[in-house]
Amino acid sequence: MSRYVYDFHEGGRDLAGLLGGKGANLAEMTRLGLPVPPGFIVSTEACRAFLATGEEPAGLSAEVSRHLSALEASAGRLLGQADDPLLVSVRSGARFSMPGMMETVLDIGLNDDSVLGLAKVSGSERFAWDSYRRLVQMYGSTVMGVDPTLFEEAMTLLKEAREAPDDVHLDAGDLAWLVETYKRLIRDETGRDFPQSPAQQLQQAILAVFGSWNAERARLYRRREHIPEDLGTAVTVQRMVFGNLGADSGSGVAFTRDPATGRPGLYGDYLANAQGEDVVAGVRNAVPLAELERLDPRSYRRLRDHAQTLERHYRDLCDIEFTIERGTLWMLQTRVGKRTAEAAFAIAAELVEEGLISADEALARVGGDGLARLMFPRFDTGATGAPLTHGIPASPGAAVGAAVFDSAEAVRRAAAGERVVLVREETTPDDLPGMVAAQAVLTGRGGKTSHAAVVARGMGKVCVCGAQDITVHPEARRFTTRDGTVVEEGAVLSVDGSTGDVYAGAVALVPSATVRYLETGEQAGSAVAAVARALEHADHVRRLEVRANADNPEDAARARRFGAQGIGLCRTEHMFLGERRKLVEEMILARTDADRERALAALLPLQRRDFTGILEAMDGLPVTIRLLDPPLHEFLPDRMALAVRVAAAEAAGGEPDPRDVELLDAVNRMHEDNPMLGLRGVRLGLVVPGLVAMQVRAIAEAVVERTRAGGRPRAEIMVPLVGAVEELRLARAEVSRVLAEVGEESGADVRCPIGTMIELPRAALTAGPIAEEAEFFSFGTNDLTQTTWGFSRDDVEAAFFSAYLDKGVFAASPFETLDRSGVGRLVRIAVEEGRAARPGLETGVCGEHGGDPESIHFFHGAGLDYVSCSPFRVPVARLEAGRAALDGVEAGDTR
Repeated sequence: MSRYVYDFHEGGRDLAGLLGGKGANLAEMTRLGLPVPPGFIVSTEACRAFLATGEEPAGLSAEVSRHLSALEASAGRLLGQADDPLLVSVRSGARFSMPGMMETVLDIGLNDDSVLGLAKVSGSERFAWDSYRRLVQMYGSTVMGVDPTLFEEAMTLLKEAREAPDDVHLDAGDLAWLVETYKRLIRDETGRDFPQSPAQQLQQAILAVFGSWNAERARLYRRREHIPEDLGTAVTVQRMVFGNLGADSGSGVAFTRDPATGRPGLYGDYLANAQGEDVVAGVRNAVPLAELERLDPRSYRRLRDHAQTLERHYRDLCDIEFTIERGTLWMLQTRVGKRTAEAAFAIAAELVEEGLISADEALARVGGDGLARLMFPRFDTGATGAPLTHGIPASPGAAVGAAVFDSAEAVRRAAAGERVVLVREETTPDDLPGMVAAQAVLTGRGGKTSHAAVVARGMGKVCVCGAQDITVHPEARRFTTRDGTVVEEGAVLSVDGSTGDVYAGAVALVPSATVRYLETGEQAGSAVAAVARALEHADHVRRLEVRANADNPEDAARARRFGAQGIGLCRTEHMFLGERRKLVEEMILARTDADRERALAALLPLQRRDFTGILEAMDGLPVTIRLLDPPLHEFLPDRMALAVRVAAAEAAGGEPDPRDVELLDAVNRMHEDNPMLGLRGVRLGLVVPGLVAMQVRAIAEAVVERTRAGGRPRAEIMVPLVGAVEELRLARAEVSRVLAEVGEESGADVRCPIGTMIELPRAALTAGPIAEEAEFFSFGTNDLTQTTWGFSRDDVEAAFFSAYLDKGVFAASPFETLDRSGVGRLVRIAVEEGRAARPGLETGVCGEHGGDPESIHFFHGAGLDYVSCSPFRVPVARLEAGRAALDGVEAGDTR
């Protein structure tokens, strides 16, 4: 028979998969001797069993009863007993932190009788009724499914009637009235009464927390954070301690370092006379944690000491929840804290300096996504006026968007392509879709530990919290500032999450300090210095080379400054755009060989000049040049526009432009229903005389020119869209012939490796024979994904990808993160069979996946030699290639 329940003293942080992150860490703190209220954990296995059948697992109730009896014995009280009730909390706790996404029920055990006993034993009627109204409110919404806004509206009406600024100013009579109002709401909405049985409360709360694993907001959060759907949540049942017992009590959240910047010290928020949910929800503005040192020096010192113990034990930034009950400090939770990208790099570097972790572990704790965020531009504050408002900088970055005041509007506008800023008095877990859709979040209440701040930091969203001089009017869709300024929905805001400033209108952007470092080597600030150290170590340990996709000398030079070790993809078709399009048109429209040769001859020096510039920028490093890939009709004017011009001229009784007629004839002649599977790539080179020869001659002559100038050109020639070895054999013969010609004409030794792109399933499955003709493989994963899935990327992403993501068909778009089981398997087959036929075959990837952090780890494991990506993704790829080499290194999970 399965075992489902564990006491705190039986677990530890190494059992997070079974006990959930919250339970495992409570067990760990118990083992460390910290003051943790006792309790027990219902495991994730029980949750998975419940989710599979929809029923409570057999034997679970009996196990819970046994552990509850032990808890009652240690407390000397029974759950919900009338004269001195034991009360417990029921909290969710998934393996990976999902802040606010699942449910919590506090004060279980209170009923119409035990609330009187609690009032007597505590000496505070107000405290007892405040605890009871919290239970009825949480239980009513979480377990019984009542709309939580109904409870909030009742509270708001009561505060207005009493002219109370917040719930603290309501007395015991007010709260007792509120309890009866809440119970009546439950009866009216559900047809059932709030249960008076403590045992029923506990049982139903546990099952409700299990069910919240599949709540829409939880599913959305998991999809965004790539958390598996099948893990389930554990449930922690813990003896209640009370922060709402008066001025000498309170609750707070602490970080052992600043989660926004990484600076050492105790950071966080404290709220007197409050339970922990009040701090996270931002129902009242908390005070900085430093204020606790003045209010309760003894508790502050104990908290500081415990925080230091935890940071040294976990060897990382720790996020701590605590409660002070009449001067006694209790530790309610710890976890490795979410942090901004800036803080992640700074903390990792400092922990290395402090000797707590190794350089390998530091590298494993930062990520390419975070580095990419640090490369985003910042506001040009020198070009701004006074800010519209100022709040707490909770998650850094710069974002511009139209103000919106509810989650649904944020989602609607974002889906239409508009950038938005979600403005709320405070956010709740139900605001998650809007937070995902928005560029930034601005709240009137809350601090660095509020729901908005924690979730925004986890998602890398810009966030400013606690802008106290704004009043948000969501019904009127506006907010007002203290000086009377009114900001309506749709007004553009610029939100600076690094300073806390919010500006009216769109503020200009400037490059980030990280980009300046990559461009110039200037290390301005501790975060940039930390990035530099991380990249230096990544370069030291990585096996994968990192190259860049670049089509002009400027991009090539930038890529080299950013650390690229060559060009993995130079797209020659980009050189045919702009003014050169006319020459391509001449080549396409040529009626005779002589006309075609003249057009190609005109293109030759232009291509040669381009290749010379790129080879110079990458002198001494490989430059892989792909021969012309797209269908030729892409270089002609739009078919519909031409037809309309010709028809309009004829309808007006005139003669259409002969050039338009000629172009339309060519477009119609070359039209294909599915051009991406038509005459393109190697096929084009085999049927259009002289095209391959012109391009290869331009490459070869550029190599000669650079060699004579004292350079070290390393051009490589790549044949695209090969599906059969015979195609590559024919193309290779033409390429070799031209290289030999140029070598003979110039007297130079023109040697260019000749390889192919693997971008068709057939090429991957026949990689052995193809490798006999190819000196290197470069995987074009964009086309390989399209042809493996049968997708046309231009059509399907907008058509149904969002639905596929919602339904769990994809965890991520296969065009963003490589499909390992399908496309990835083809890559592995091609590498294995290619190297079997040609030992030492060089393999790389030049599709967009070459800059995707998760995909880079796959490419490392598949044995590729390099990844290639856009210049601005090169630092990200360098970092992730280093992390991929350390995949076996144990490191804290900071998701």
